[in-house]
This record gives sequence, structure tokens and C-alpha cells, in this order.
Amino acid sequence: MNEEIVVNTDTCYWLAEEKAADYFNILYDQIHQKTHIPPLITDLKSWSHHRRHRHSLFSLFSSHRKKPESYNHYVKWLEQKGKLDDYLERSVSYIYLRDMGKDLSSAGTRIKVRNVVEHLKKQISQRKESDLDAEQFNIAWLYRIAQKYQFESTMIWFIEKLKTISSVIPEEMDAEKAQLKLIKIITGVMINELEEKGEGMSPEELSRTLDTAVRLGYAYGLTYPFIDDLLDSKVLSEEEAKRYSEIIRTTLVTGSVPALGKWQGKNRHLVQFAHSELKKAFEYIKNHQTESTKNNFLEQAYVFFQAQEEDRNKDLLNGRYTNEDIFIPVILKSASSRLMIHAITSGENTEGLDQYTFYYGIYNQLSDDLRDMYSDLKEGTVTPYTYYLKHHKERPDLINPFELYWAVTHNLIHNIYHSDPKTCEVILGRAINGLKRLRAQFGTEKYNELMNRFASGIPKLNNLVQKISHKVDDVAFLDKLIRDQLIADLRNSSREQEEFFKSIEKIHPRINQMLTMPEEDALPQDPIIDAANYSLSGDGKRLRPIVTWMMGVHGYGLKSSEIEPLIKSLEYMHTASLIFDDLPSQDNATTRRGKPTLHQVYRTSIAELTALFMTQRAVREETKLDAFDADTVLKVIHYSTKSTEEMCKGQVMDLNAKGKNLTLDEMNTISFYKTGLGFEVALVLPAMLAQAGESEISALKKFSRHFGITFQIKDDLLDVEGDQQRIGKNTGIDAENNHSNFVSILGVEGARKAMWDHYCEAMDALQEVPRNTAFLKQLLTYFVNRDH
Repeated sequence: MNEEIVVNTDTCYWLAEEKAADYFNILYDQIHQKTHIPPLITDLKSWSHHRRHRHSLFSLFSSHRKKPESYNHYVKWLEQKGKLDDYLERSVSYIYLRDMGKDLSSAGTRIKVRNVVEHLKKQISQRKESDLDAEQFNIAWLYRIAQKYQFESTMIWFIEKLKTISSVIPEEMDAEKAQLKLIKIITGVMINELEEKGEGMSPEELSRTLDTAVRLGYAYGLTYPFIDDLLDSKVLSEEEAKRYSEIIRTTLVTGSVPALGKWQGKNRHLVQFAHSELKKAFEYIKNHQTESTKNNFLEQAYVFFQAQEEDRNKDLLNGRYTNEDIFIPVILKSASSRLMIHAITSGENTEGLDQYTFYYGIYNQLSDDLRDMYSDLKEGTVTPYTYYLKHHKERPDLINPFELYWAVTHNLIHNIYHSDPKTCEVILGRAINGLKRLRAQFGTEKYNELMNRFASGIPKLNNLVQKISHKVDDVAFLDKLIRDQLIADLRNSSREQEEFFKSIEKIHPRINQMLTMPEEDALPQDPIIDAANYSLSGDGKRLRPIVTWMMGVHGYGLKSSEIEPLIKSLEYMHTASLIFDDLPSQDNATTRRGKPTLHQVYRTSIAELTALFMTQRAVREETKLDAFDADTVLKVIHYSTKSTEEMCKGQVMDLNAKGKNLTLDEMNTISFYKTGLGFEVALVLPAMLAQAGESEISALKKFSRHFGITFQIKDDLLDVEGDQQRIGKNTGIDAENNHSNFVSILGVEGARKAMWDHYCEAMDALQEVPRNTAFLKQLLTYFVNRDH
């Protein structure tokens, strides 16, 4: 697009402001005349009576057992109580109302809601009992969805983006919130894309539609961390924020992203990355539009941005803002943010959609602002709630935002949706559910204090609302419960990841220290001890001994001093295998663990003898496991030596495969023997020492097999795409030696898909291990995401 004005900013924002002002005046009149109170009281009484009647039969036969906390168990519990239909219909109806701007009184909408409900019920009923304890919203879950609908490459792309975004976002901002927002927006775009396309799509068309939805959702969702959150935070200086805002404004006015130019200071890399990603995102959205709908997208984007800017530039200490100053930007940004979703998918804005979506936005926004009020106050952010709290005593003219929320509720039910019973049920249910969640979030004392501040002007309505919210149960909504579970899973994963790196940071140097062989063991003129220590002193990951330590000590409660010989044994054996692997007769590698390979420093014959010496020293170490009974130690030695034999066979398979075109099955087999078996030994040996059962050991073996193949595929991808300096060894060796690998067999994209397939299989295997497997999950995720 040329550098021409494509959006008349003054006109589009003025028209939107005028419409928002008209809406505000309607709400203002209702509040001052209290005309909304009697109809709402009637609505609430009817709604409450209807729900009590609906569930009275079930309550006679249901136990008073506490509802499960996890999402999977909660849904199963609803099914057992006969409440699943009501829950799903309420939730799906709300999504059609909020995300798609649909009229719930329409026969077509009711049919679609019912079809979705039936589909969800079928999915829930097919879930196995064993699946209920599984983590629901993790990377494996996302990839499984993509597998089902054949858009795995897109999901891999998105997972990579999530990882990058999380690593770039500074500490002053919230990476977890950014991930959540991206996933939420992508879900909304997917819903709209699927709704627009309609039913009856072929698998190929469905796959393309979902690919587009994910990329569009990411493109739009990226604006939250890298425009809204970045400008709201204190990361950028005042001058930087002003310059950055002008770039965004110019983009929306002209339809083209201006060059960033030079950017100095500590935020240079962050701003460069954000500008680059936003540019690609903007171009993707713009190219998805038709010429006739492109302006609609740009206009909605401009209104949204300008409304955000007006709020962002407000000062909480300034007591002179009018009610219109406070509420009109809220109406605009809450409406345009939802209209943007429709604009970037269909680009069309039908009259009904515009009406429903425009008037609905502030309903959600006021609820969210109440939830975030205390954090907003702390940050000095101006919202209707923070400004009212700060200035209402000296400004009796200020409108109470909680009262306005109920005026909005009344207006939606009776003026926008024309008193439709289903819409009334859904909107009131959402309002009561919001208050119940608010009480749970703040605690009863703080919640009551909040209500005393904001509901004093509507005592009759508030008394009824509070009474109902105490009595009525089972008003949960699918999207909120999924959001809760997603937040819990993200936080849990973040905590586990932090503990994972702390554990490695703590254990790694201790293992390095224990591995060094004493010099007194060497004979005169004997370089083998020095050669062994040279190989051991490299910057190795110590993956196998770390896994053994964590499983032995934290998984099985063994003492670290008792399993130290096993830890040394595993690393000696592994290092010996690397020495053999690097020899001129095998891979002829020149670099290992960031330095020259052993045969280049000590010559080939010494390298061969050193590797043989280390295999024997490994067995000798295992004989020192004197804290365990002799039979168990013999079983450990038998298993480890047998595994070493099999690893040698795997290396022979690898050598014989040189110059041959291997099948995928052959490659999987070689990878298991070369790599997976090493992981298996590291897990199974501490399990054997702890007398673990056969089923548990079998699950560990299954995990190890898929872990090993995942690890090897990632190695092959790094061999093609990696940075030699970061990896610490030569890249392109397989191609140079004419070796088949996963990339040569499957191609880069196919190899990535296979890696994620095995990642999911490994994660599934961990569900069968009756231990705390958080370390193994994070280890697997770390190696999938590593760049060296």
C-alpha cells in the first residue's frame, strides 16, 4: 500500500465517539431516574426462581460432596449430577452472544448452540477415567488438537512464537498474561473463522481455515503485549513511548508500517523485535482483507488505539475529568476490541453484529475493571472504578461504575436483545457468576467492603443480588473455568520450570566435582587418567547423571551419597561412548563439548584405550553401591552392562547405515539404541534400586524411548539449522559423512512434526508413572526448545 491516507482519522473517531456518547446518555438517564432497577429486580427474581426449580430435583438426590477443583473432574462431576447440559448450553450460548455477536432468540443460532453442545457432550463422554488427572492445557494438549485437525505445522510455528515472546518480554511486564491473552484471542478468532465458513468443510479446507485463524489471532493478539502492555508499563521512557506511539498511529493512518530508524539505549533489542513482529503481523492481517473491507479493519484498529491512548494519558490525581471523559473511551475500546475480531476475519460489519457487539463491550469491561481495581490503583491506572474511588467524595457528580454496570445489564436485556428469555438468563447468570468469583478472589471481608462502597446507592437491587449470589450455585461458565485452569497450568509450569533450572544449577557443579578421577590412580608415563579427565572436563550437559540424581533422590527418596557411584558410572559410560563416536573410524568429529575431540589431543590409540578404561571404571563404580543388597546391585550391573552391549549394537547399526537411505522405522530403532537407551538406563537403574514395580519401570522405558527419539530429532534439526559456536560441536557432520538422519528422511518440517509426536507420546507415558514427574516434563520440554 502506498503512503497515502486511507483512514480519515478525525471522521472515524468522531463518529465512534458520537455513537458512544449517545449510548452513555441512555445509561446516564437510566441511572439518574433509576428506571432500570424495578425491571432488573423482576428479572433477577424470575431468574433465581427458575434456577431453583430447575435444579431442585437433582439436589434431592445429589450428595453434598465438595465440587472438584480441576476442570476435568468438575465437568465429569457435572455429568454425574445431571447438570452438564445446563452448563454447556449456558456456556456455548454466551460464546455465541459475546464472541460472535449473535441473537440468541434466532432459531438458527439456537440450532447451532445445540449442535455444539451435543458435540461437546460426546467428547466429554468419550474421555477415559485415566484422562481426568492429566494436565489439560499444556503444549502436548495444543499439539494434539492440531494433529486431530491436521494443522500441526501451524501449531509448531505458534509454540515457537510463544517461546520467543516469553523470552523477550521484560520482567516489568507479565509474560504469563501475554501467553494467556494470545491463546484467548486465537481461540476467539478460530470461533469466528469457523462460524464464517460454516459447516460441511472438507478436512483440507478445515485445516486451512484453522491455519489462517491461528496466524490471524497471533497477529492481532501480539498488539496486547507489544502495544498495550508495553505502553502501559514503565519499561519505555516517556520519550520512547511517545515515539513508539507515533509509529503505531502512522501505521493505522497510512496503512503502512514506517521504518523504525535508529533506537538507542537498553530497550533497543526489545523495540526492534516488537517492531519487526508487529510489522509482519500487520501485513498478514492487511493481506487477509479485501480491498472493500480493508478500511473497516484500519478504522476499528484506529478507534481502539486512540481510545486506549486517551485512557493511558489520564492522570489519576487529576480531579477534573468529566463522566464522559471517563466512560466514553471505555465504551469505545471495549466495543472496538471485539469488532476488531470480526474485522480481521470476515472484514464485514453487518448492522446486527455492529449493534450487538458495540453495546455489549462495556458489560465485560466494567466487570474486568472491578476485578483488577486494586492492582490498577497500585499502578495509578485510570479506570471508572479507580477514578470514582479517588474522587467521589469531592465529586458527587461522578457516576458510580457499579451502578452503571447494572444499567448496562438492563439495557442489553431489554433494549438491545428485546427481553429475550435465553439472553436474559445468560447475561444475569454471567453477572451473578462474576460476583461469586469476585468474592472468591478477594475474600468475604474485602468483597463486602467493596460492595459497601459501590452498591450503597442501589440497596434494594444489591440486597437481592447478594442474596442470590450466596444461594445460587452451579452458575459457572466454560470459558471462565478453562481460563482458570489455563492460568493454573501456566503458573504451575512456570514454577516447575524455575525449580528445574534451579535444580540443574545446584546439581551440575556437584556432579562435575565428583567425576574427576584422582591422579594417584595413574601409572608413570600413563596419560589415560589425564585423557579421561580431559574428556570429563568439557562443558557437558550431564543429562543422564542429573536425571538419575533427581529420580533417585526426589523421586524415590534415596540418599545422594548412596547413589553417587551410580551417577559416576553413568557419566563414565556415556563419555566413553562419545569418545568412540568421535573417532576417525566412526564420525571423525573435531569438536566435542566446546573443545577439540580427545583423539586430536592425545592421538587415536590413547583415545580408544581411554574409552575402554572408562567403561571398566563405570562397572567398578557400580560395585560400590554398598547401601543396597547384593542381589539388587547384581541386577543393576547386569542391566547396565546389557544396555551397554545394546548401545554398541546401535552404533554398529549407525555405522552400517552410512551411505544408505534408511526407512523411518530403521532410524527410530537406531536412535533408540544410540540415545534412548541411555535415558532409559538413567531412569530405570534408580527405580531398580528403589524396588519399583514392573508396570512403573515399563512406563519409564516407554518414556525413555520417545524421549530419546525426540532428543535425536532435535539434534538432527540443530545439525542442519544450529549455530556451531552455541552447540559446541561441528554442524553438518551427517551430511558430510552421507549419514541418514531424521531430517534427510522426513525433511525439516516432517522432522519437526515427528519430534512433537514423540514429545506427546513421552508426556503420555509420564501419566503412568506414580511419582512426581515434573522434572522429567520440564527436561523434555527444555530439550525440545533448546538451541544448543
